[in-house]
Amino acid sequence: MNGALERELEYHEKLYSGFAQAHFARPAVRALRRHMADRILRMTGAGRASRVLSLGCGIGDTELLLAPHVAEVAGVDLSPAAVRQARADAAKLGIANARFEEGTTAEGRYDAVIAIFFLHHLPDADLAGLPEKVKDLLAPGGVFYSLDPSRRRLSGAVGRLLIPGLMKRYQTPDERELEPEATVALFERAGLDVRIDMYDFGSSPLAGLFPGWRAGYRMARAVDDLLLKAAPLRRLGSNFELVARAMR
Repeated sequence: MNGALERELEYHEKLYSGFAQAHFARPAVRALRRHMADRILRMTGAGRASRVLSLGCGIGDTELLLAPHVAEVAGVDLSPAAVRQARADAAKLGIANARFEEGTTAEGRYDAVIAIFFLHHLPDADLAGLPEKVKDLLAPGGVFYSLDPSRRRLSGAVGRLLIPGLMKRYQTPDERELEPEATVALFERAGLDVRIDMYDFGSSPLAGLFPGWRAGYRMARAVDDLLLKAAPLRRLGSNFELVARAMR
């Protein structure tokens, strides 16, 4: 394991020792995760017969929302603490079609592979090699969906200016924002049909900073939906979606 992955593992083992479970259970974050799950289903076309793989699944809070709508969800994560929590939550909820394993990759073919706030944690060499691995994991016509922070995000610039300490608290030592077009190019070189879209402007950052304010998240999401219709503002959005489809 290289130094960056060791630091990521150390950070996330601490994160999943209690803080993340409490934070992710708060109303605004739960509303955000529900929106993400609905979006993933729509963007990937995953349905009742679909097998879904999640890379960097964490404690599985998004994956367990997807499980009732698909045939199978498999999640992999580097953190043993995260996997233990995901398994415990699946058992508590009686969800039998979700499984979680320690690791960084998986075997088999899937109709959808997702990576939520995962790519920007990967070292550059690992990110460059991921598209070929994803291609091998996708069934013919399968879809890869990722969601990551954009290097052009206005919310990041404002946060670093006004609340740098709080921003740092929610970031690992090695994560960084990604350039959307450069990320797309990596997946295009692997022979995948790729497009990008902007997911949000301020609603996700608001949910992270004010996790108990569900109504605030919903208002921010409604404002996002309006702001992202304006082309000049879209470039400054917070998080970008990458959707890559394998050839049939």
